[in-house]
Amino acid sequence: MGLFIFIFTVFFQILSLPLQFLELVGIYRYYKKFFPYLLFKITDTYNRKMHAHKKDLFSNLSQFSSSGGSLLLLEIGCGNGANFEFYPASCRIICTDPNPNFDKYLHSAFAKNSHLKFDSFVVTPGESLKGIADGSVDVVVCTLVLCSVRNTKAVLKEVRRVLKRGGAFFFMEHVIADPSTWVHAFQHVLQPLWYYFGDGCELTRATWKELEEAEFSELKLRHIQAPLMPLIKPHVIGYAVK
Repeated sequence: MGLFIFIFTVFFQILSLPLQFLELVGIYRYYKKFFPYLLFKITDTYNRKMHAHKKDLFSNLSQFSSSGGSLLLLEIGCGNGANFEFYPASCRIICTDPNPNFDKYLHSAFAKNSHLKFDSFVVTPGESLKGIADGSVDVVVCTLVLCSVRNTKAVLKEVRRVLKRGGAFFFMEHVIADPSTWVHAFQHVLQPLWYYFGDGCELTRATWKELEEAEFSELKLRHIQAPLMPLIKPHVIGYAVK
């Protein structure tokens, strides 16, 4: 299997050379304007297939509200608001994303989810949550984002910084498959092309390892096989308490 992975990975790396060139000369950045539309189109399908998992994951968000008031939630990589329908009523949301082109989709999502309160949209990567004060939010949410950040450890460090004591970080991420499976092999083979079409997404991350090392006081994490295409079936889901 090792030789298979090597040969076909090289093959797909060669196929991705034009995309690497487009990134080098700056043309690829125009794809970032199209990507929010693409994500908007596939959100309904993803939410329908993952509805039970998301509903279960976010079912206890309210218990982390401080002082009995409304929940203050920060979502890293908010995208087009795919998680909004699962948040509790009167939840106040700070949205962050490095791609400013999600802005119009966010406003549409809030219009459809009138039970929520919009706080702000901050254009920033997860590794540097500028403008978010230390220990200021009850909950941080991150779904299908840690697969594409540049530095997972830096993101988790920022998560711990902005969370209040006793606050929680909720996550749902696709991860690398078991090494004994063909899915694991194809994840490596297709990664060179997947990276560009997925706007920096990586199929081969063992995200649970960084979560286990992030020094949260409590970590509730489980591995699941999501009802999705084989390449992104392996998921980790759960929450961590500061």
